[in-house]
Amino acid sequence: MNDYATDPILLKPRNPVGIIGYGAYVPRYRLPASEVARLWKGGDGEGLPIKEKAVPGMDEDTITMSIEASRNALKRAAIDPKEIRAVWIGSESHPYAVKPSSTIVGEAIGCSPHIQAGDWEFACKAGTEAMVAAIGLVGSRMAKYALAIGMDTAQGRPGDALEYTAAAGGAAFILSPAEEAVAVINSTFSYVSDTPDFWRRPEQHYPEHGQRFTGDPAYFKHITEAGKHMMQAMNTTAADYKYAVFHQPNTKFPQRVASMLGFSKEQYTTGLLSPMIGNTYAGAAIIGLTAILDEAEPGDRILLVSFGSGAGSDAMDITVTDRIFERRDKALKTQDYIARRTEIDYATYTRLRGKLTMR
Repeated sequence: MNDYATDPILLKPRNPVGIIGYGAYVPRYRLPASEVARLWKGGDGEGLPIKEKAVPGMDEDTITMSIEASRNALKRAAIDPKEIRAVWIGSESHPYAVKPSSTIVGEAIGCSPHIQAGDWEFACKAGTEAMVAAIGLVGSRMAKYALAIGMDTAQGRPGDALEYTAAAGGAAFILSPAEEAVAVINSTFSYVSDTPDFWRRPEQHYPEHGQRFTGDPAYFKHITEAGKHMMQAMNTTAADYKYAVFHQPNTKFPQRVASMLGFSKEQYTTGLLSPMIGNTYAGAAIIGLTAILDEAEPGDRILLVSFGSGAGSDAMDITVTDRIFERRDKALKTQDYIARRTEIDYATYTRLRGKLTMR
């Protein structure tokens, strides 16, 4: 018997896998994009990439936010945390250069010490990388449950374009056998290449980006290839999906790529959160998925495509089950976090993010 996926392109476990619990977290503080424009452009900034972005508080980082999102996922999953056998966190802003974030999160939510733990990096698709690995672990029956997280406290150099969008937040997912899931992951597909559109050298405080190079040869190329290959392999078109969610570094990019793949505004609006919270990097696509699961109904089909600079995309074909009704109200919804906001000015933002240094 051939134990491998029947399609040589798709990444599909032999044993069906789904999401039993999910949770999001978005910090309270918001920095309006107009406030950034006021300092760096001298105006109110018409045509800004977002409305505002989420900013972490003094006591918040990738670890603390991952704990909050994971606790929400556990509430929905209604399982003993000791049953989780892996904790994987995707981020490009782990608090420690040498010390895992995953061990702290595992300890805090009560699932250690008998777990496999690790931190993942692939720019903004580190969260879906962790999810694909968790799908493989559960699908191989090495574990019944695995926790995958995408979370970031992104940084942008003062005055740089990233200053408008680099935000904080993300999501956590507990992967399980499909028969227990609120949403079944029918298949995944990954498309990667060596496209250096975004990078940060050791000892550099802020990342560099390739300006317009980040668009067509990076973001649009990889998302459209991943999305097209997934739909071709699954014999679907955009019309077969109720919802679509794409990596959202700003407002325009996901809207344009949705149109390129044939999706309407009605299909992608629910998962498009960047105008309200900015680009949460490793959590950007998957936090959009949590917002969709907060509203979706049984039978609804979702196409998710992430993007990470460097570069690559992970596509997922997902179907919601009837268990969604009994699970989603057990924890705060994503829009609850978005609505809970405190506006700050640029001076407060500078203090919270440690952008002033004393010499």
